[in-house]
Amino acid sequence: MSDSSQENPTPESLMDRKVFEGRRILIGVCGGIAAYKVASVVSALAQSGAEVTVAMTESATRFVTPLTFQALSGRAVFTSQWDQFEAADPQHVRLASDLDVALVAPCTMNSLARIAGGFADDAVTSVLSAIDRNTTPVLLAPSMNTEMWGQPATMRNLELVKSDGYRVVEPGVGWQACRRSGAGRLPEPETLLGAIAEFLG
Repeated sequence: MSDSSQENPTPESLMDRKVFEGRRILIGVCGGIAAYKVASVVSALAQSGAEVTVAMTESATRFVTPLTFQALSGRAVFTSQWDQFEAADPQHVRLASDLDVALVAPCTMNSLARIAGGFADDAVTSVLSAIDRNTTPVLLAPSMNTEMWGQPATMRNLELVKSDGYRVVEPGVGWQACRRSGAGRLPEPETLLGAIAEFLG
């Protein structure tokens, strides 16, 4: 039986293994209060030598500023499908190419529904639409309050995205911003980093 440090690696232990070094990683941030946790994920990845690009929905920018992620990643943040648009080289296509892995966190109920429905009308979904999931794993980390998590529509959309080849990082259980306790919490940064590391080997 493995010890807890192997089951739930810390950012420091993952950096020691250099599993992220030189890897191209996309982090998609959607509009949920748990977006603040993703700052730690981006910071740990960048410190361990990964090339991290952050895409944010407009709602996400109301919780954490793009400047925060730009400072942590050392790279420009993609906040609109119209950013730096060039007809010969649309930015969402460029960002999607040659990625090693992508993570969407927090993946809100609304964003989950849009991904399941095949929408590509914001910074996150437009990049996802251009990723070849046969070669690049895309992880979704749902985060919403427990009532939203239990909705039939959420369960249907989870099954849809799984059938489409997305990998789902199951949410945690605990205290939520709505002042209730239950399933739907965004996993802690260490768990998200471990999920990324699993697909990078």
